[in-house]
Amino acid sequence: MDDMTGTNGHPAGIPFWAVVPAGGSGTRLWPLSRSARPKFLLPLLHDRSLLQQTVDRLSSLATPERTLVICGPSHAVPIARQLPALPEGHILIEPQAKGTGPAIALAAALISLRDPNAVMGSFAADHDIRDDNAFTMAVDAAIRAAADGWLVTIGLSPTRPETGYGYIERTDELVATGKEGTAFKAARFVEKPDLARAMEYAESGRHLWNASMFIWRVDAFLTELARLQPEVHAGVIEIAAAAGTQDWEAVLAKIWPQLPQVTIDNGVMELAERVAVVPAEMGWSDVGDWHGLGELLDRDDHGNSVRGDFVSAGGTNSVIWSETNRLISLVGVEHLVVVDTPDALLVADRRQAQDVRNAVSRLRELNRLQVL
Repeated sequence: MDDMTGTNGHPAGIPFWAVVPAGGSGTRLWPLSRSARPKFLLPLLHDRSLLQQTVDRLSSLATPERTLVICGPSHAVPIARQLPALPEGHILIEPQAKGTGPAIALAAALISLRDPNAVMGSFAADHDIRDDNAFTMAVDAAIRAAADGWLVTIGLSPTRPETGYGYIERTDELVATGKEGTAFKAARFVEKPDLARAMEYAESGRHLWNASMFIWRVDAFLTELARLQPEVHAGVIEIAAAAGTQDWEAVLAKIWPQLPQVTIDNGVMELAERVAVVPAEMGWSDVGDWHGLGELLDRDDHGNSVRGDFVSAGGTNSVIWSETNRLISLVGVEHLVVVDTPDALLVADRRQAQDVRNAVSRLRELNRLQVL
């Protein structure tokens, strides 16, 4: 680890660091997304990957010197290639996946050593946002609330009843307000609901999608972490103390496997005392499966979302993605997902797009690791 001290900060004078967890393999976007080539490294919607778009989006808030990416060992090199502006040492490699809790906590501990008055924000590497200005304004509002010691999350106004997301219920108690946006005290985090409850949430105006965008002062977060997850806190503080020394890798390898597996959502935010939420509309998507990706792609006159060589002969409302030179044609079918790669072909009911992960699980059971 080199010295990570940055020079500029948030317009309000608050030093701001951006942290980007880049984990997972995107199993619901198989066979395009693989363990060695997860969805955050793929240019799914534009010429740049989802990871690059995430860092681009944050560039007006945090310089490369104040940006950290957290990943597993197998992704460090391709991430470094995609983000050449990141200084050495700003890609944090977690020896094994432990959930977002230890990963984000380690980033907080490292930032605290170098910039103890900083506010940090954590933003997933594999989400798509259409309105970058709305995103920046929401983060600005969150930074102002975080400066007062609140642990803040950005909640997305639901555009439909959604059973696949967790929700945040807000109160009417104002925490911070300004031209950038408004922060409310959060009432509670809600697990993924059934359809009837999701319909209630979408109409309530008080329930927001939890997109795991978190902003807080590092000292406030570490204080809550020590109270709620003392093992994680003690471990990351010990690891961070070795940053910049020859003992870094040895200490990381010794302590990391002992840390409990926990997410920031379950382990901290759902239990913390001072949690706030900034409601926002920014054209957000987690690009979670082939149906969701199809919604973001341009469609032809028959409702088909297409990448590759495709001729419709009666196929409608389908997602077609080809990584080969083969022509694909659909006849008399609808609501399909067809993904053609050099070594694997997926055909699925678009309405069951979330179940593509079951194919990945089955292939793993059969030890067909070469296609995963």
